[in-house]
Amino acid sequence: MKNIFLFITLIVLSVCANAQQNQVKQDSTKTEKLDEVLVKAVRVDADSPITHSNVSKEQLEKRNLGQDIPTLLNFLPSVVTTSDAGAGIGYTGIRVRGTDATRVNVTINGIPYNDPESQGTFWVNLGDFASSTQSLQLQRGVGSSTNGSGAFGASLNMLTDAFSNVATGEISNSFGSYGTRKHTVKLSTGLLNDHFEISGRFSKIDSDGYIDRAFTDLKSYFLQGVYKDDNTLIKALTFGNVEQTYQAWYGLTAEELKEDRRQNPYTYENETDNYWQDHYQLHWNERFDNNWSTNLGLNYTKGKGYFEQYKPEETAADFNNLIEENSDVIVRRWLDNNFYVVNANVTYKENAFELITGMSYSAYDGDHFGEVIWGSNLAANTAIRDHYYDGDATKKDFSVFSKATFKLTDKIIGFVDLQGRFVSYKTAGLNSDRSEFITDANFDFFNPKVGFTYKPSQFNNYYVSYARANREPNRDDFENGTTDNETLNDIELGWRFNKNKVSVNTNVYYMYYKDQLVLTGEVDDVGSPIRATSGKSYRLGLELDANIQFSKMFSTSTNITLSSNKNKDFNTTIDNEVVNLGNTNISFSPDLVIGNTLNFYPVNNLQLSLLSKFVGEQYMTNIDSEASKLNDYFVNDINVSYEIKPKNVFKSIVITGLFNNVFNRKYVSNGADYGWGYIYYYPQATSNFLAGVTLKF
Repeated sequence: MKNIFLFITLIVLSVCANAQQNQVKQDSTKTEKLDEVLVKAVRVDADSPITHSNVSKEQLEKRNLGQDIPTLLNFLPSVVTTSDAGAGIGYTGIRVRGTDATRVNVTINGIPYNDPESQGTFWVNLGDFASSTQSLQLQRGVGSSTNGSGAFGASLNMLTDAFSNVATGEISNSFGSYGTRKHTVKLSTGLLNDHFEISGRFSKIDSDGYIDRAFTDLKSYFLQGVYKDDNTLIKALTFGNVEQTYQAWYGLTAEELKEDRRQNPYTYENETDNYWQDHYQLHWNERFDNNWSTNLGLNYTKGKGYFEQYKPEETAADFNNLIEENSDVIVRRWLDNNFYVVNANVTYKENAFELITGMSYSAYDGDHFGEVIWGSNLAANTAIRDHYYDGDATKKDFSVFSKATFKLTDKIIGFVDLQGRFVSYKTAGLNSDRSEFITDANFDFFNPKVGFTYKPSQFNNYYVSYARANREPNRDDFENGTTDNETLNDIELGWRFNKNKVSVNTNVYYMYYKDQLVLTGEVDDVGSPIRATSGKSYRLGLELDANIQFSKMFSTSTNITLSSNKNKDFNTTIDNEVVNLGNTNISFSPDLVIGNTLNFYPVNNLQLSLLSKFVGEQYMTNIDSEASKLNDYFVNDINVSYEIKPKNVFKSIVITGLFNNVFNRKYVSNGADYGWGYIYYYPQATSNFLAGVTLKF
């Protein structure tokens, strides 16, 4: 496979070079900001045949009052978000085009962020990270080649704060419903001696949660040192978070939902998740001339934490006979892991030809163990914190890619992106139910992508692309007996229009899967969704995204997604018999998702926005059971942002307000269905507010 990949890469690069030689010479003195080189390898530009949305720092600031990044991205096309605690803080999740969070590839400055084993993204470990984010790009579908776990529905890459030329400071405080409060301090020295800058952020976020006792306690930091000159940018940065959250993933039955939608079935006072995570990154960007630039990125992430849980009347054998039969027990289930990453990219650009070649290597090791911290009837010779299971895992991920953009004619731009990805995953020992868990799996993937953009005028462009992605099972999949990889073929056809005060992006996508791992509707005993192979399946959709500036006082942003998401010839077990149900709806995949933002600017520096979100009905399982259907919902928020520019002391004072669910809609955004009528729901907050003041100096 490696030889095939290298051979095809050489052919493509030869074609690209010939195309480049035939171009008319253009001015190549325009160079990119060195800060942006950090994410150049995983991002695409406006004319790329990749479907994407960009979010700037200014857009994030208007609603950044403590809620997690998925909640801040809720109004992007094809995005659906949910929150265990109900108010968008703590354990939050994001789905894009119906695909769950384990299939949304996330990178920070090009460094993979998804947990290598679960492949999920735990936003609770990135408290107030929006305050240190310069920009975001969400690519829908397979997207361009990225680092880490393959994108199977979307990829989200984040660029952290750029350096500041001048000294700055910022103090932000916000308060709101359910005891929510956020306190942030940011400082920058500005460039010292025209070359050095030191900056940092410290944040504290607390929330009691909409769900009873579903509190969140986040303490986070971001520190950065920069050296720069005309052609060099070196960034050393570290960021981290300490979190404690009370669990709320159990859900409520329909009867409990009617009785009291804010109740929490957990009663043990310390049924909490506790986790510490620290990241250390070093980036060296070098621009040799107007044509050549390089980027080297190094990362080390340390994570450690536990989930504490009370279990009544347990079986002694399940706890390594550390307890007597039918004893009550309190356990802590630990993770202790290390994650190392090396990224290296080189970019060549001349006129309309650009070639980026790079590699990424990551190594992960993680210990999984459980300890007994209390028992109503401990066995003889049992000591507190004795382990009742131990296991370990290692994962290595190496990828190499080349992507080229080039002009075929004056109006047609070509795009080719080839990636080879090679994964090794090994486990040993026992898992949490004391079953032997031994895995030794290797995967070799070739992921080609090709596309064309046709630009008949400066206002219009049309694009078509094909991309293939392959993805290995995650830890839970292996535990459940799945060992085969998934394959996705993604075809995108789009049109973009941008003239004066109107921009329109519309596209049709067809995502065809082989052995897609779809959510079954069940979750395991730590709240992680369980998946099963569906065989052949597809997602066919139309996305429309429009931005219109009607006047100086009014503008609107609207996006609509219409889709059909189907399993083909779906098999399931009913009454111990395998039954073919034919074509069924893929779980958690609504056919209609609409987002709309209406902005009103009555005076200078004042913005009033009405944000609306409609999510159509969706099934929690793949068998089209009416009992497992989540109702559609339509929610509206009001966002207010007003900036005062005083003449002294402060550069600006920004007052921000967010009134969520203003019409007090009682809705459910997520659920679980275990079959046999065991269905649970995750209610979201009714009317609530957040308000804050930011002082900039």
